Amino acid sequence: MSGLPTVKSRAISYEHMYRLSDVHGIFEHAEFTELRPEHGYCLDDVARALIVCVREPEPTSELTNFARTYFRFVTRAQSTNGRFRNRMSATLAWEDEPSLNDHWGRALWALGTAVNRAPSITWHALEHFERGVRLRSSHSRALAFAGLGAAEVLKVFPHHVASRALLTSCVEKIGSPPDSAEWRWPEPRLRYANAVLAEVLIAAGSALGDDRARDDGLAMLAWLLEIETSGDHISATPVGGWGLGEPRPAFDQQPIEVAALADACARAFDLTGDWKWAVAVLRCEKWFLGANDSRTTLLDQDSGGGCDGLQRDGRNENQGAESTLAMLSTFQQAHRMRLVVG
Repeated sequence: MSGLPTVKSRAISYEHMYRLSDVHGIFEHAEFTELRPEHGYCLDDVARALIVCVREPEPTSELTNFARTYFRFVTRAQSTNGRFRNRMSATLAWEDEPSLNDHWGRALWALGTAVNRAPSITWHALEHFERGVRLRSSHSRALAFAGLGAAEVLKVFPHHVASRALLTSCVEKIGSPPDSAEWRWPEPRLRYANAVLAEVLIAAGSALGDDRARDDGLAMLAWLLEIETSGDHISATPVGGWGLGEPRPAFDQQPIEVAALADACARAFDLTGDWKWAVAVLRCEKWFLGANDSRTTLLDQDSGGGCDGLQRDGRNENQGAESTLAMLSTFQQAHRMRLVVG
C-alpha cells in the first residue's frame, strides 16, 4: 500500500519470553539476556504476557501452555474482594497487599482479553474479571487499562452491564482534553503509557455509542502522535515525562510508551480505516528496529529479546520482561496491520 513504511515481515520470536518464564510466571528482570530470579515476579508483567499469548492468532502448543501459566498467576493474585497483589518473590511469597494500582487495571485488561480471545478459558476468565470490574481505581491509567479489558468483554457480551459501567467511569475520569492545538491532552504533563488514555476513550466511544468520547480520543491520539513523531520516526516521551517548552528528543525512552501508541493507533485504524494510523503502527515497529532518535535497534536478533530503553548514545542492554513484551505486542500489531492493508 502506498505510503506505508517498508519493513520486511518477520516471524515473531517468543523465545526470550519463554527464557524469562517458568512454571509459575514470568520473571521481571534480566541482566543482559539472563533472567534474575532473585527479583521475583510482578503481576504487571504476567498480565502483559497473557495478553501477548492470547492475541496470537495461531498459537503453538508451547505458547498455549505458557498462557495457562500466566492465567493461573493472574487469578491467584486476586483477592476475594476483587483487588490484586502485584509482587511475588522467587520463593512464591506475596510481598504486597491487594490494591487498585496499575496492576489491577492490567490484570482486568488481561482477563478481558482472555474472555474474548481464549475460548477454552472464557468463563473462568469472566468469573475473575467480574470479581474486579465493579471496583474503581483513583488512578487514571489503572482505570484505563481496566477499561480496555471491559471493551474486550463487550465484544463477546455486548450487554455486559458492569463492563459498560466501567467504560463510562473511564470517560468521566479522563474527561475531555483542552480545545487547544498546542496542548490537546487532559493532563498538564505527558507521563507514561500515554496513549492508553486516548485508546480507552476511543474504545468507550465505540462500545457505548458515545460520539464525544470517541472523537476526543481520536483528537488526543492525533495530537500525541504528532508530538511523538520526528520526521519519519517515532520520538517517544521519555521516562521522566514531558511538558511544553522542554527539549526533544529526550531520553530514557521506554518500550511501553511505544507499545501503548501502537495499540491505540491499531484501534483507531480498526475504527476509522484511515491509513495514517496503520502507518503509525508500522513506525512503532520500526522504532524497535532502529528508526529512532539514536538510530539503535532494540531487538536482539540472537535472543529475540527487547532492550530495556533507548538512550542518547545507544540502548540499555538488559532485556527484562516489560520491554520484551512491549516489543512483542508492537510486532503483533504491525503484523496484523500488514494482513489488513495488504
